[in-house]
Amino acid sequence: MIALLWFFLTMFASPFKSKSRLEAENAALRHQLIVLQRRVSGRVQLTNGDRLFLVMLYRWFPSILKAITIIQPETLVRWHRAGFRRYWRWKSRPQGGRPQVGADLRALIRRMSVDNPLWGAPRIHGELLKLGFEVSQSSVAKYMVKRCGPPSQGWSTFLRNHAPDIAAMDLFVVPTIGFDLLYAIVFVRLARRDLVRINVTTHPTAEWIARQITEAFPWNEGPRYLIRDRDQVYGAAATRRLRAMGIRDKPIAPGSPWQNGFAERLIGSIRRECVDHVVALGEAHLRRILQAYARYYNDLRTHRSLDKDAPLLMRNGRDRRSGKPVKCHARKERALLVGTRSANHIRAGGHSGCTQRPDTWLHPNASRKRQIPLASRAPSIHGTSRQAPQA
Repeated sequence: MIALLWFFLTMFASPFKSKSRLEAENAALRHQLIVLQRRVSGRVQLTNGDRLFLVMLYRWFPSILKAITIIQPETLVRWHRAGFRRYWRWKSRPQGGRPQVGADLRALIRRMSVDNPLWGAPRIHGELLKLGFEVSQSSVAKYMVKRCGPPSQGWSTFLRNHAPDIAAMDLFVVPTIGFDLLYAIVFVRLARRDLVRINVTTHPTAEWIARQITEAFPWNEGPRYLIRDRDQVYGAAATRRLRAMGIRDKPIAPGSPWQNGFAERLIGSIRRECVDHVVALGEAHLRRILQAYARYYNDLRTHRSLDKDAPLLMRNGRDRRSGKPVKCHARKERALLVGTRSANHIRAGGHSGCTQRPDTWLHPNASRKRQIPLASRAPSIHGTSRQAPQA
């Protein structure tokens, strides 16, 4: 800056100087530059003020390129062009324009495009307008998730759409304290993974399985498809019962248990969480344990596929099917399954926060008479029982 002021003062004083004097000063300046070039080793360091001074001088007198020796003429021209670009970039900076789309709205657009792969930008734009968001359709198209192929549903969406009409059943074996084998049958709906029915017998037959199917599914609420394996125990009586109830029988391929993965996973959970920790004393004992586990499984056990929720009981304590509040009778079964200390607490008197009367089998030391369900009536997992129609 000082050099620039000195240059202006020199220009104002130059008309009052003689021509010979100016030539002498120019010669002295050039000689000094030559001396400096000999003494300075390496590249000459210039400040921003030096660059500005030289650029302004070049702008007013382009002929000074012949007199400059400390830098190359191309460097000075490059400085001038860079300053020209910066000046017009600063002068053309945005002064406002279209308002920015908020992060929440961008996330909502992406979520709507992911959850609805068949929706395009016009459909999502219309839905956002109904929700009160003022945004253009071009902005919606900009923040949508880009897809490689044509929009179509995947296998997960396909199975989720058909899961409410599909159920599965399977049998598994549990040994008793006397080394006998008990056979348990499970029925599970694929939509909410709810355990519809579980029962135990010493000798499964086709007629017994047909009765369990009738007890598991009401005649007007049965699924459209029932997945099972190709065990020979499913005889003609079971298939006739399915056909009479309007349920299509879907046996899996031979040697392919993975095709009945929901039932196999449920049996694995029952083994790991229940029967592997209990020695069954007999058929009635195992039935009580499995029915208690079924109530715990449906009302309290969380599932990752259900967003860590229970199949039937919602987080607010209401039944998912009827919407009515449910009393906490299933906490006793949960305590029975998680440890001996909790099981002793149940046998001693139950949970203080429950208002429902405890089940009779949970109090073996009570003075009142113990009630055992009749063998002719098959109790369901929800505490109700009904006589099955004759096959």
